[in-house]
Amino acid sequence: MAKENVYLPSKPRYEILDGLRGVAALLILVFHIFEDEFMRSPDPQPVNHGYLAVEFFFLLSGFVIGYAYDDRWDKMTLGGFIKRRLVRLHPMAILATVIGVLLFYLGADGFRLVNTAPAWKMIVCFVCALFLIPLGPKMDIRGWDEMYPFNSPLWTLFYEYIANLLYALFIRKLPKWALRILVALFAVLLVDKAVGLGIFGGYTTGVGSMAGGWSWDKAGIYTGFARLLFPFFCGLLIQRSGRVIKVKGAFWWCALALAVMLCLPRIGAMPHFDRATRVWDMGGAVYNGAYEAFCVICIMPLVIMMGAGGRISGKSAKLCKFVGDISFPLYITHYPIIYMHVQWLAKHPEAPLGQHIYMALSIITISILVAYACYKLYDLPVREWLKEHWLKK
Repeated sequence: MAKENVYLPSKPRYEILDGLRGVAALLILVFHIFEDEFMRSPDPQPVNHGYLAVEFFFLLSGFVIGYAYDDRWDKMTLGGFIKRRLVRLHPMAILATVIGVLLFYLGADGFRLVNTAPAWKMIVCFVCALFLIPLGPKMDIRGWDEMYPFNSPLWTLFYEYIANLLYALFIRKLPKWALRILVALFAVLLVDKAVGLGIFGGYTTGVGSMAGGWSWDKAGIYTGFARLLFPFFCGLLIQRSGRVIKVKGAFWWCALALAVMLCLPRIGAMPHFDRATRVWDMGGAVYNGAYEAFCVICIMPLVIMMGAGGRISGKSAKLCKFVGDISFPLYITHYPIIYMHVQWLAKHPEAPLGQHIYMALSIITISILVAYACYKLYDLPVREWLKEHWLKK
């Protein structure tokens, strides 16, 4: 039997790592809500480093890809690998785009280009998003220069696909010593982005943090690869090395570590651009960037090793399964729902604190319910159908 016709069943899952993916998805949901609340405020928001959840997702993905596929290439072709990854990820990408279109005008008062976006641009943005084709700033229809303006988090899935292809085409064949060298080089790239060393071309947009990557321009592409390459291939290296840390109550300790990392206050001042000299005044921003690089390079790998080495049972296991099941649907569908929050803030700038809390909790609840419904009623059935009618053919 040709190896491309062999269906390979999924391996047992790392329950704690699934649960931690869910924790990171919840944290980034809260981060985006606070981002709306503090958008016009000079004060830092409470979940100040929430975007680092993206690096954690990439790190987890590298670990899981190595675990799931490293020992299967004698029974699987490149085409078979690509099909499996598409079945796992792309159905939700399509649904997330549709949700983004349906809720697009809910942010009309909060985003400057929504009401003036021409129909032809919207059609092009929709079709390109269905196939994850990135679009440049000239095709922006929302006002934030996103490559996927109907649902911005799709940019991370675009880079996830790139990492998967790099793994399948080249890096899966590398010995561990060569992978270590690559991971070290990618760490330099990450630090360069975080603190603005200018080693790889000097694209210093957003220096002082790891934020960025959602725009299809030089700075955005540079940032996207800086955020992708180290975590993804570090996760792969951790899995191949077989190094785990066994700690009692690993899930709770790891979840606490993630929450603390993402919620610590900003370190140092915000960078300032001097329009007269056309030079960035970094102030203390490099310290914040150095902190975030330290989290990604040193702390997050330890969290992965603790999660991989831990055991869980009882109610904690049920919680892990639930948040793990909805983690990807929650991450990929929550952003259009955030448009409702943006719209409400634009219409009620003087609302009392109680109403802000009620609205934020409502958005969190709606996002979780939508994610659960998407998982149960769409993602699972569609993936099962594709498995039976495409993967097993």
